[in-house]
This record gives sequence, structure tokens and C-alpha cells, in this order.
Amino acid sequence: QVQLVESGGGLVPAGGSLRLSCTASGTIVNMNAMGWYRQAPGKQRELVATITRAGNTNYATSVKGRFTISKYNAENTVSLQMNDLKPEDTAVYYCKIIRNYGMDYWGKGTQVTVSS
Repeated sequence: QVQLVESGGGLVPAGGSLRLSCTASGTIVNMNAMGWYRQAPGKQRELVATITRAGNTNYATSVKGRFTISKYNAENTVSLQMNDLKPEDTAVYYCKIIRNYGMDYWGKGTQVTVSS
């Protein structure tokens, strides 16, 4: 059974930084990419950043230049370095394993709160 465990969320003032990590355990077949998504209260879940096994990255326009996604294949770990955080970055952040086919996997989420 695949499990994703996120860590690193918390409360930070505007302009501050946080680093999120996600480690996947279990046997993962046909993994294409890992990524981070977020969901703010009353809003739909949205993509933050993804990184493929080859290291190709994709970022939401709102976080480009501020967030950096990295991966460690051997450990099935993905991290998200978040700098210059803004109150609008406040959300629950979810880790996701994106597969070529079959069901994707989600973590349970970690809360990020940015105070103004």
C-alpha cells in the first residue's frame, strides 16, 4: 500500500520561508511525476508545482520565482522550498504521485498559514 507523508507546514509571517517535504512509501509502479497542490478555504485544489522523473519542472504562474520543487528518486521524496511567502499562499498543501496510468496517490496534506 502506497502512503505519502507530508511535513514542514506551519505559521510564518509574510516574506518568510518554509520547506515542505513528502516521502512516499510502498511499491510505486509507473510513476511519471511528483507534485504539490494546494487548496485554500472555499477554493478548488490547484497545482503548485510538479517535477517529472527526468527532472522537468512545471510551476503555477503565481509561485514562479518564489517556489522551488526538488526530488530525490532513490528515496521517493519531493520537497518544495517556498520563499517570499504571501498571505494568499495560505492553504493546505498536498503531495501527489502522478502515474502514467492507474490511480494517482495523494497525501493527507499539511497546513501552511502566512500572516500579513
